[in-house]
Amino acid sequence: MLRTMFSAGFLSGCARSLQKFVLFLPLVAVLAVPCDRSFGQASAVAEPEVGESSDSAVAGEAGKQPAEKPAAKSAEKPARKKSTAMIAHFKLAGKIPDGVGQAGLLADVSPHLHRIIERLDKAADDSRVKGVLLSIESPDLGRARAEELRAAIARVRKAGKPVAAHLVGSEPVHYLVALACDTITMPPAATLEITGVRAEVTFFKGMLDKLGVEAEILQVGEFKGAGEPLTRTTMSPQLRAQYESFIGDLFEQLVERIVADRMLSAERVRELIDTGVFTPEAAREAKLIDAVGYEDEVAEALAKKTRLEDPKIARDYAEGKIDNDFSGIGGLVKLVEMLSGQKQDASSGKEKQVAIVHVTGEIKEGKGSDDLLAGGSAGSDTVIKAIRDAAKNDKVAAIVLRIDSPGGSALASDLIWREAERTKKPVVASLSDTAASGGYYIAVAADRIVAAPGTLTGSIGVVGGKIAVGGALERFGVHTDVVSKGRNAGWLSMQTPFTVDERAAFLATMKDVYRLFTSKVATGRKLDLEKVATLAEGRVFTGRMAKEAGLVDQLGTLDDAIDVAKKLAGIEDDEEVERLLLPEPRGLFDDLFGMQGAAQPVAEAALFARFGHLSGFKMLAGHVEALTLLSSGRPLLLLPAQVKVR
Repeated sequence: MLRTMFSAGFLSGCARSLQKFVLFLPLVAVLAVPCDRSFGQASAVAEPEVGESSDSAVAGEAGKQPAEKPAAKSAEKPARKKSTAMIAHFKLAGKIPDGVGQAGLLADVSPHLHRIIERLDKAADDSRVKGVLLSIESPDLGRARAEELRAAIARVRKAGKPVAAHLVGSEPVHYLVALACDTITMPPAATLEITGVRAEVTFFKGMLDKLGVEAEILQVGEFKGAGEPLTRTTMSPQLRAQYESFIGDLFEQLVERIVADRMLSAERVRELIDTGVFTPEAAREAKLIDAVGYEDEVAEALAKKTRLEDPKIARDYAEGKIDNDFSGIGGLVKLVEMLSGQKQDASSGKEKQVAIVHVTGEIKEGKGSDDLLAGGSAGSDTVIKAIRDAAKNDKVAAIVLRIDSPGGSALASDLIWREAERTKKPVVASLSDTAASGGYYIAVAADRIVAAPGTLTGSIGVVGGKIAVGGALERFGVHTDVVSKGRNAGWLSMQTPFTVDERAAFLATMKDVYRLFTSKVATGRKLDLEKVATLAEGRVFTGRMAKEAGLVDQLGTLDDAIDVAKKLAGIEDDEEVERLLLPEPRGLFDDLFGMQGAAQPVAEAALFARFGHLSGFKMLAGHVEALTLLSSGRPLLLLPAQVKVR
């Protein structure tokens, strides 16, 4: 198809280049100004140094000895060495995504989940740590990631070290993390919100109608409602039914967790959830928390419990420290090395490894990106290379696919599935907050699937289409002439809706992808197609529901999945293995200059309308990534709508 038109794509590309340049300006400024002081410690320092004696102070005292007294006299009464016992402090705040994350400078500036888990496990093993103080300050978490943190907290407690939570964040998922601790304290001005479980779906069809934009989204699967925000003004009965199903199960899981951890009756917990919002004192009276107080008071109480007279608080325990003295040529080299990322530490010498291959974000063709600047995505090229690297590595005994993705491109999902399926080493899938549609498609290539109880998974169906913006552009005086030959030559054109023949051709490709999807589920899960049919059609399940349906093998964390992988690889339970994180960590330069993909017409139209102050487009801008996928004209394996569960 030959098109001659003036597109906003050129301006969009210029804007992206300008954005990268602006982001790079602070680095230029740092390099241009000589720096004569250091603001931090060497990057190699990875743990706090507390309670150490000062040799120089002892030496100073020795130097003041009278001449007639032997110098050795001072050695008879050595200075009392301070205790190195400490309370390890952790702060949970901001985004804590799954995935490998950045390397070097940004490894702990924007920590990923695995880094926090590693630090908690270090505290469990560190003989100097006598207790842990956990400050929970509204971290961005889902229920599966909360379960990973709960499991790590349990390991600290199992090591005989009390864990005290100072709960500032108030949402139910924050409370779920706090419930894993020995005690929960809230500051007086905070609010505890255990109001239940809620999901919202925003619909844009009415606004698109006013703009003259026609969204044509087709679906294969009665419950596959990913396109409904663009084609309807309210939920279809099928979409509402499945939301009610998994929201109901998440609610029951919340009730069960509070019952078990706070030793309250289920009836009482339901009453408290219906009340929902509590002042800290009211929460204490209801036995939902243990005390009202500030962080320093929690630290004092924890020190008293651990019998520490002069407690040392190791702030941000085991967090990597940054040497940001970038003066001189050496500083320039150091800055470039830190921003470009660093390879993982050299092998510890263990004979066997388990590779953790992260599949995080929407699944796309080509290379993926981390979530620092542009939103995370799992590129098929990137994930396939990671699987191949693990398969070729003689030390790697098994592979765990850690999946946190709502799906995306059907082609990219299928290519990743193939690479995982053909791998001769044992493969286990570990499902995080979301592993649905394309995310679940990849998972069925594994020998075993492990999910968290609150994981959202399934969504076996296909959706796709395009958004015709020709009518909207005409309203602004933009006209497009077309010269075309071939009945279906315009099937991907954003100027006009599908013709009858174009719609039939597109739907045929979607049905074939659906056939592939269901057959792969049947083979991978050892189910007959009739059974798969009752689980498909786009239905969404929690991890607990999926286990009952046979879509996953067991409930558990990433550690549980690694244990399964070890067993499949013939490794003894008590034999330690090294974890190899893949894909390799990225540097800031990778994210600044390695992002790929041009803006789609729907994204350009949304931003154009936003700057025109049209009501509703500000919210639409937050959905641009998913809507861009929907309008790509390709079959997609994508979770219905954008599920944000609170």
